[in-house]
Amino acid sequence: MSRLAQSSLVAVLGPTNTGKTHLAIERMCAHSSGMIGFPLRLLAREVYDRVVVLKGVNRVALVTGEEKIIPKDAQWFLCTAEAMPMDREFAFVAIDEAQIGIDPERGHIFTDRMLHARGREETMILGSESLRPLIETLLPDAEIITRPRFSTLSYAGPRKLSRLPRRSAIVAFSLEDVYAIAEMLRRQHGGAAIVMGSLSPQTRNAQVKMYQDGEVDYLVATDAIGMGLNLDVTHVAFAALRKFDGRRRRRLTLAEIGQIAGRAGRHQKDGSFGILSGLASSDELQAEDVERLEAHRFPRLEWLYWRNPEPDFGSLDGLIRSLEEKPGHRRLHAAPEAVDLAVLKKLSQDPAVSWHANSPDMVRLLWEAACIPDFRKVGADHQARFVASLWPHLAGVSGRIPHARMAQEISRLENVQGDIATLGARIAAARSWSYIAQKPHWVEQPEAMIERTRALEARLSDAMHIQLTQRFVDKRTRILMRGLMKDSLSQDVSVDDDGMVLVEGEEIGTLKGFQFVVPSDSRNEDRKMLLAAAERYLGRIMTENADALAKAPDSVLTLVPDAAGQPAILWGDARLAVLAKGKTLLQPEIKFERSIKDMAPEDSQKVIDRVKLWVDAMKAKHLEGLVKIDALANQPETPAAVRALFAQIVDAGGILSRRDIDQAIRALDNDMRGHARRAGLVFGALDIFHHALMKPGAVLWRTALFAAFDAEPMIERTPDNAVHLKEGTFAAADHASRLGFRKIAGEYIRVDMVERLIKQAHEARQKGAIFAVDPALATSLGLSKSCHEALLDLAGFVKTSDKPAPVEQAVAEESSSPPAAAGQTETVPEAAVAPEVAPASDAAPAPQADSVVAAETDEAPAGGTPVSEEPVTTVQYWRWKGMARKNNRDHGKFRGKPQKHGKGAPAKRKVEPVLATAGGAFAELAALRDSMKK
Repeated sequence: MSRLAQSSLVAVLGPTNTGKTHLAIERMCAHSSGMIGFPLRLLAREVYDRVVVLKGVNRVALVTGEEKIIPKDAQWFLCTAEAMPMDREFAFVAIDEAQIGIDPERGHIFTDRMLHARGREETMILGSESLRPLIETLLPDAEIITRPRFSTLSYAGPRKLSRLPRRSAIVAFSLEDVYAIAEMLRRQHGGAAIVMGSLSPQTRNAQVKMYQDGEVDYLVATDAIGMGLNLDVTHVAFAALRKFDGRRRRRLTLAEIGQIAGRAGRHQKDGSFGILSGLASSDELQAEDVERLEAHRFPRLEWLYWRNPEPDFGSLDGLIRSLEEKPGHRRLHAAPEAVDLAVLKKLSQDPAVSWHANSPDMVRLLWEAACIPDFRKVGADHQARFVASLWPHLAGVSGRIPHARMAQEISRLENVQGDIATLGARIAAARSWSYIAQKPHWVEQPEAMIERTRALEARLSDAMHIQLTQRFVDKRTRILMRGLMKDSLSQDVSVDDDGMVLVEGEEIGTLKGFQFVVPSDSRNEDRKMLLAAAERYLGRIMTENADALAKAPDSVLTLVPDAAGQPAILWGDARLAVLAKGKTLLQPEIKFERSIKDMAPEDSQKVIDRVKLWVDAMKAKHLEGLVKIDALANQPETPAAVRALFAQIVDAGGILSRRDIDQAIRALDNDMRGHARRAGLVFGALDIFHHALMKPGAVLWRTALFAAFDAEPMIERTPDNAVHLKEGTFAAADHASRLGFRKIAGEYIRVDMVERLIKQAHEARQKGAIFAVDPALATSLGLSKSCHEALLDLAGFVKTSDKPAPVEQAVAEESSSPPAAAGQTETVPEAAVAPEVAPASDAAPAPQADSVVAAETDEAPAGGTPVSEEPVTTVQYWRWKGMARKNNRDHGKFRGKPQKHGKGAPAKRKVEPVLATAGGAFAELAALRDSMKK
């Protein structure tokens, strides 16, 4: 059966991990020339790279369907079995994995190479022990050498994917299963490398390198892994024991299982194999199967597939008949119809194609075209249409595919965008054109096309590797899973200036204070793992941060409204806690973040204690007066009336309208009022407030405490040190007063400034019954004229068209008037209120009626006397009318009916108030002043 003279013929048989391929490489390199045929382009490329290191790039050739690197001085050829140049002579020839002769699609090729490929000096056939009876029968002159396995292979039983040991390879038999398993490994272990026969060598090598370098600990592969690929695999797990072989779905043979499982372990390193949990019971390995696999005892092969290696090219029909010819040996069976033969038959039925196949050379050419591999796996029908589209060019006058046609097809594929499936389809199409470009008699510019298709496949392969890595490898997860192992080594953990947490240089999240924030691009299923990793890695850092916070000054903490308006306590930009409703306004509950509660108890307590101390310190600093008033309100020695007043003041946050607590104020005697003033309270004409609560810090903390107590968002604060707002929009009516402002005629004025303006008016009042108020202060505060006048009116002043009395009369009136301090005014201590903002005295006033006293009009002043016509002047004069009381239950009531004084003049009510001051002295003074005016 040999085409060459008989030479030394050796069959090296044995299980995987016996070093058969390594032996063949050594033997080839020992000869002057040599060739080895491999089952996979990937394996041919791997061995090519190894031999290049030994012999030099100019003396080593690589020959596959899609790639041919044949230097001028090449002596050693590494080929796929189909691409072996059978017309060349070599001193050494070897065929690897010869047992593939049983494969329905490619078996006849390996059978032919085993029977006919011979070296001038030595021929070596490598295969499994199952080939022995066939070697003995078909090649009786061959010397059979048995190579034992270097290490032990043992069965590890079923395991869950999450329980597989590191350095495992999972074998699946469909693209969908490969991707699904790789995705699960990414989630559970950080990723996996992908090895499939359809990958380009460049992509496959990049994936394998990633695995070999330890960037990932798992490999997902098709049964291509069983074809001699040398990988550092410790355990092989089968995702299935059935596969589709192109015709039907069948169970793997024991030899196929052994071929794949044997990849576990290298040289003298033991390996194991098993199945993934969840396989159907019918697919599980039986005890006797396990025993045979561990002992490498497989059923002997009784026959191999064969197809006529010397077909008849006399005619199309003769060619087809010769390819379907039956073998003449009982150990050889006719090969099933392969894709190339199916394509030839379909082409022969096309008149446009068969018409040109009218000579042996044209028949040979058509068969060569039909043998273009179906890289795209589209089936015979589609592949036949593709070949038919090329046939007119091949059968034409030039016999070549136009350069423009190939360039156009290649240009369509030069797009590296898209998902894995899209890139995979482009790579398969590129391989077809690479195969065609390797036929120099088919292409107009073969060298240019070879270079262009090679570059195209390289670019697409790079893109495919990137896509596979991005989809199925999560470096962050891999690092973390390794760190979470019980026997893991310590890893480098650091936190940069921006709070980014790095483990072995890989970001796992951000540390904001004591809260670990997972990256925004993390998948939901990864969050739990990242949080667990943070708990493991950040313990020491959390302790250091807790110690740093415990020793830090108060300035490192701040109180700000969060996104929901809650009063939040921040350390830098990290949220530690929020204030919530407590027992009282001044005693809010501090709700700490979950991350702080989850810390080590001692670290957590340090943070909690520090924050509580800070809150107390801030209340003492910014709300000192309010805290002091609250303390006095709870002391038994404080007079009961004062305690009641203090309690209302505290509940109002230190600012309260005087009108709301008028009765409580009038119940205080001078000693009691002194008690209140010493606490820092200011008794204004319109409001009672603590003098220190107008500062920005106090406003912030009051609004925060109110927000916590009311379970509402914090009020939006006014600009710091603002005393007047032309316009204001507040969500609720009481928000302005809580910020320290009083609404006057559509404008808002800070209450201490209100009292200062009222005090100015009372000081002007000392000059006489009719007086002018200097508008300079109001103007400097930004008040409009109408706002200022409305304020004075509210404070008990009324505009008048009367003029001040002559100086002599004013002096007489002043001398006859009772002293202003006689029960009417209360001077605020200088220490309590700054002179420039001192409010009016607490009880300057004249009698107050049960209801608002009717103001005298400019047209007809009191008594009905017409207003004399005088030149209009810009000076506005005022007189005191007194402030109205809130109600009439406790403060007297009007007596008598209104009377008209003069034509058209409004009635002037006569008031007889009952005052809560000493012996009705205010009533007598008021009556005296009225008689003097008349």
